Amino acid sequence: MPPQASTAGELRTVALAFHTSSPGIALFQIATTILPLLLLLVAMYAGMAFGWWWVVALLALPAAGLTVRSFIIQHDCGHGSFLPNRRGNDALGRFCALLTLTPYAHWRRQHAQHHGAWNDLDRRDGRGSDIYSSCLTVAEYRALGPWRQRGHRLLNHPLVALLLVPPFIFLVLYRLPFDTPAAWRQERRSVHLTNLSLLTLYGGLGLLLGFGPVALVLLAVMVPASIVGVWLFSLQHRFDSAHWARHESWDPAAAAIAGSSFLRLPRVLQWLTGNIGFHHVHHLSPRIPNYRLEACHHAHPGFGAARVLGLREGLRASRYALWDEAAERLVTFAEARPGGA
Repeated sequence: MPPQASTAGELRTVALAFHTSSPGIALFQIATTILPLLLLLVAMYAGMAFGWWWVVALLALPAAGLTVRSFIIQHDCGHGSFLPNRRGNDALGRFCALLTLTPYAHWRRQHAQHHGAWNDLDRRDGRGSDIYSSCLTVAEYRALGPWRQRGHRLLNHPLVALLLVPPFIFLVLYRLPFDTPAAWRQERRSVHLTNLSLLTLYGGLGLLLGFGPVALVLLAVMVPASIVGVWLFSLQHRFDSAHWARHESWDPAAAAIAGSSFLRLPRVLQWLTGNIGFHHVHHLSPRIPNYRLEACHHAHPGFGAARVLGLREGLRASRYALWDEAAERLVTFAEARPGGA
């Protein structure tokens, strides 16, 4: 249930105390995330140079995990929360883009749109091609023709949405400003400059080591990293009890606490995912850096009202794809059929 207005005000006040960035903690996260990732990538490329394929197989998943964590750092830079000043955040965010293949300024602005309209049924348009935090209502789905319904179900099937589409997003779609308004000149430039930097980096590595080995290392890291990253984003917005509302009754605190999940993970996975499981806290106050989210969550009992998901519930959460306005909950495609359960 959405929090009461008095509780929502208290939560915002509590969150303000956690906005302060810490250069020391930020540098420690860089030292324990980005530097190890670079070392793993160097070891993987060196292994390929010597024909040691087993090195890539051994290090691919650790490198993918650190890539996810690097994306969280880039994400925080986009919110201006990781470091105390914007210049430092932007410089670090652009560097992380070379590791995550995500154009920094372009993603930052699209993500800001997401934060301004998540779980608002009347503001789903103009947010880019977002199939993970948006949804159709049951009535809208039923109004589609049979072929469009099949296409929508196929696109949202877990095997497609969570396994096939994520690598395509990071490897292909982020190379093209395909859904970017023409007025977003800086953001479109960000896509092209990121592509040029990646072409220079990986083109040089390809000339040195061979394009096949370089592509193999890139895919071995980015495919699992993109799948995990997109899965995290999806389940923290689309789960059985997620709260949606029409614009006149939409409230950012209600959307944060009742419309974003609290993903409880084992400590190692919580570290690799940069505390993003405290997504309800992040949505209430995006200026809180990842390294203060947990402390903020424990600072007020009101944060405990968020829907708690474990790994098992998280794996099932992707089934909920349509908003039933009558029942006021997300439902599965099976439940949306006339006479469905």
